[in-house]
Formats: sequence, C-alpha cells, structure tokens
Amino acid sequence: MSNDRSALSAFLRDRRDRMTPTEAGLPTYPGARRVPGLRREELAALAGVSSDYYSKLEQGRQANVSNEVLRAIARALKLDEVECAHLLDLASPTGPVGDASERPDPGLLQVMKALDHVPVLLLGRSGTILASNALVRAVLSLPSSTGDSLFHYLFRNPIARERIVNWSHFAAASVAALRRDLARRPADPTLTALIDELRSSEPCFEQWWIDHEVADFAGAIKIIQHPAAGTLQFGIEFLTSPSAPNQSLIVYTVEEGSSTSKVLPILASWDPNSAITS
Repeated sequence: MSNDRSALSAFLRDRRDRMTPTEAGLPTYPGARRVPGLRREELAALAGVSSDYYSKLEQGRQANVSNEVLRAIARALKLDEVECAHLLDLASPTGPVGDASERPDPGLLQVMKALDHVPVLLLGRSGTILASNALVRAVLSLPSSTGDSLFHYLFRNPIARERIVNWSHFAAASVAALRRDLARRPADPTLTALIDELRSSEPCFEQWWIDHEVADFAGAIKIIQHPAAGTLQFGIEFLTSPSAPNQSLIVYTVEEGSSTSKVLPILASWDPNSAITS
C-alpha cells in the first residue's frame, strides 16, 4: 500500500458512482446512462470546478488541491462530517510514522486501574493491545499477553465470532474505522501491514474494505454470549488523553443493577491472573 493518490482517486470514484442525478438535484432524461452515478463533468459543475480539473484530481494527476475545493466536492457528493474529514486527509497525507514499540501511557493506566470493576482495554496504534484487565479477558477470552492487535482477535480468532452476538456489525464498523485511520497515517508500516494481511486472509474483511465505508471509532452496544455467564450487554466507550493521542481506553460500561453488572465480579474471580497486564 503506497503513499500516493490512489486512495483519494478510489474514494472519489466510489462516492461519485453512488450519487444519482436525482439525489444531486439534476434533471433526468429518458434512456439509459452509461455510468452508474454522476458523470465527472456533472460533479465538477456541482462543485464549481472545471471538468478538466476534477478529472485530473480523480485520476491522481492533480498535484495540489485546496481544502476549499475539497469541501465543495464534499458538499456536491453530500458527504457527512466523517467522510469529509476523510477526504481532506486523503488529499494531504502525513509524513512517515515511526515503528517503535509503544509503551502504555501512565495516566491511562491509572484510569484503567480505577475502572477495574468493568472490562477495560488499553489500545495503541493499529489496535495493539497495550494492557488489559481481568474482566475484559474473562468476557472476551483474551490471552493475558500483550502486543498483538485486537483486530487479529476480532477476525482471526474463532472465539470472537462465538462470543460477540453482533459480530458482523462490529467487524464491519472496525474495517470502516481502520480505513479512516489509514487516511490519517498512510505511512504507518504496522497499520499498512495489518490491513494488507487481513485483506489477503479474511474474505469478509476484503469485502468490507472495497465498500469504501469510513467511520470514526465510536461508542456502541456490544452483546456477548458467554459460555458460563450467559448473555451480557455492554456499552462501549472510547477514552483518550492529550498526552497519548494514539492510545485509547476501551471501556465496557454496564447499567447499574443489571444482570450483567451482577455477574461481572464472578467473572473476574475466574481469571487466575487478575491484575492488569501490560
């Protein structure tokens, strides 16, 4: 995966193909169209740029492009806030990212210790597991060792599909978030290697990848079917720190008094290594 304009070109073509003339507010005429969505010249007119300029941009031959032009194209394509930010990142790739091993942020580790009554993970770049507590290991059947990517667990470990009832939803959303992350860090060797590996080995990952969906990592509901504890329901929240912008605490929240909250202390006691591992 190279740091070039191919990702920008592919994203623009995908979103242009999805936009119909009716959705864009253009008049329609009888007869079949030769393209599934908007023509390049139609999108160029909607964005207020020349057809030649837009063609060069979509073909990866336009060296420089302003944010104002990109936002005009985003408006013409009716992109949402995340998609617009993704477009801007694709057009302005960042420089190389170091491949040095990450150390858990001490402040986030302290927060993690204060949340030992719920499942918590500390993730670094590319979803690398930097630390985990007893409850998250018991709920997900995660190994106590660190350093692997959570995406390996999600896609390569069959237990993930067994435990996570709404696995397809989470897996598809994770692919969309990885695509968003890649636009921010296209030169990150660990991230590009992870994506290339999963695309080549997991057909469902490849199918979701070529759909060009983008999303930010965000809160959601996760339902777990535990072999001993039964059905567990969690809210998933992402916490970050200004001192460690590439690290996130993934906190599994529960409703007070719920059946899930009552069984968590029992699950924690089953882990022989009950301390936080990092």
